[in-house]
Amino acid sequence: MTWLFLIPAAACALLYGLRWSAAPASSLSRSLVKTASVALLALAALAGGAPWAIVAGLALGAAGDFLLSRPGEHAFLGGMAAFAAGHLAYALAFGAGMPGWPVLMGLGLLAVSTEAWLAPRTGALRWPVRGYVLVICAMAALAAARSEPLLRLGAALFVASDLMLALEMFVIRDPARRRILARALWPAYWGGQALILAAMLP
Repeated sequence: MTWLFLIPAAACALLYGLRWSAAPASSLSRSLVKTASVALLALAALAGGAPWAIVAGLALGAAGDFLLSRPGEHAFLGGMAAFAAGHLAYALAFGAGMPGWPVLMGLGLLAVSTEAWLAPRTGALRWPVRGYVLVICAMAALAAARSEPLLRLGAALFVASDLMLALEMFVIRDPARRRILARALWPAYWGGQALILAAMLP
């Protein structure tokens, strides 16, 4: 049953990556294909018996994908809230562990560094973005505390995709560089979600 959802999820992800990942237009078709690529992962998680929090995290990611693909500040805030809730769901699934000090220091430095290169550029969104940074760093720390290599890699790719999204939206202004970031962002994001699912399937 799991493969019945994984195969179309990968097909949607490939279609989105090839056709729409760097497209500026917010067409409904683009939004639906992007959303389906992760919503189908949530259905695969449900069919495969993954922990409920993983199913919830993927479902919230799909909702966030739809909202972030639509225009307007309200859609952006809704998408960011959905992803933050998804990270919290993942954190619940990963459990309360403690990664090594190098990982904690690296994530701590990353979070602190956003005050210099990200927060000053986010305007009225500064506090929601700050909260989101803390949530995703906490999720990554809990993932790093576990022993599954696929889970660690998936969480790292997810963090990398969010960093690229932040650069694309708030820092980089050159259109060519933004398109490069957008094309790199999508495989990191979807691949990260898929690896988290693979690591947490029983």
